[in-house]
Amino acid sequence: MNAIITASELAAETAGPRPPVLLDIRWQLSMAKATGAAAFDGRAAYEAGHLPGAVFVDLDAELAGSPGSGGRHPLPDVAEFGRVMRRAGVSARTPVVVYDGGQGWAAARAWWLLRWTGHEDVRVLDGGLAAWTGELSTEIPTPDEGDFRPEPGALKLLDADGAAELARTGVLLDARAGERYRGEVEPIDRVGGHIPGALSAPTTENVGPDGRLLPVDDLVARFKELGAFDAEVGVYCGSGVSGAHEVLALAVAGIPAALYAGSWSQWSSDESRPVATGADPQ
Repeated sequence: MNAIITASELAAETAGPRPPVLLDIRWQLSMAKATGAAAFDGRAAYEAGHLPGAVFVDLDAELAGSPGSGGRHPLPDVAEFGRVMRRAGVSARTPVVVYDGGQGWAAARAWWLLRWTGHEDVRVLDGGLAAWTGELSTEIPTPDEGDFRPEPGALKLLDADGAAELARTGVLLDARAGERYRGEVEPIDRVGGHIPGALSAPTTENVGPDGRLLPVDDLVARFKELGAFDAEVGVYCGSGVSGAHEVLALAVAGIPAALYAGSWSQWSSDESRPVATGADPQ
């Protein structure tokens, strides 16, 4: 099953006999506390114009639990996630397409959660809203209730101990910016650095200037250089959002990967966990 869909393919499918459920997951990592800037309002952006028929889903409120020991964006309560998806019109056998403002991280979070909980037909709009050339709508849809019942376990999930083990025995990729991996800056979490043994692999390098994923051959070459074809692979990031985007890129390249959902926000909050800094994985 493909993990991404182009804007032209989506336009054809929405006009066809089996249109997908569309979910708008516009979101940006909030730097308000660090910079004093106003937080991004995804719902307001959605109400100003969205793909016709798309339903807005709030990442912070509906695709994550409350911040705490599980990190800044812990996984949501599975039953509540199921209710959110059903209210959005998601059914078990209905195709779903998720999109965001173009970065791909938020859409990938929704893609990962749906795939992890057993939905088999979920794709991310490659390039997000910016790639869409059709008309936008301000009409707020009221879809019929779906029948999707989440059953976790379809994708691999790591906890902190599992991530530490994989860093020793396989390939653990850190999807954050290189300067955060090296510990040069840390604007959000308690301390900078990385899980000892993890490799720096910023997910921003999986996309081109247009915000779309690199061609498959380029992704394959990148992940081959990182050793991802020769071992079990896991990914983490700051709080499990951009890491989902790297899992998506790996899937497009044909590599199954586990996600450490708690990621650095959980790891670094535990002072007993070791922290590595600098460019050296160890």
